[in-house]
Amino acid sequence: MRDKYDFAKGERGKFFKPNASMNLPVYLEAELLDYFRAKAQAKGVELNVMVNDLLKKDIALNEGVK
Repeated sequence: MRDKYDFAKGERGKFFKPNASMNLPVYLEAELLDYFRAKAQAKGVELNVMVNDLLKKDIALNEGVK
């Protein structure tokens, strides 16, 4: 690294997007990933679609129990 950096031509907020959202990565255990990947492939859907649907159903079940 340099001792000094020149930010004289820098532009504040150039890449700032106030309404931007971040998609955080979610890491599954290897055996879960293998299981869900196989099930998604058998159903002909994308893995993320299947996992999202399962999570939505789980939320609905949890909310119904309250």
